[in-house]
Amino acid sequence: MERKPLGTKAKTGETCPESGIWKVIGNPSTTAPISKGNRIPPYGGKAVTWELIQYA
Repeated sequence: MERKPLGTKAKTGETCPESGIWKVIGNPSTTAPISKGNRIPPYGGKAVTWELIQYA
């Protein structure tokens, strides 16, 4: 099973394509562990784009 590359992006509401540490693109930013198959969450009450920065 091949992993998605670091730098993969996903938007709020999408299904997470890879377990790992995800970072919000933009300001303010945060990081969060998100598991594969879970829904990508909003941040600060807004739909945002997350980027995979580290594998779980």
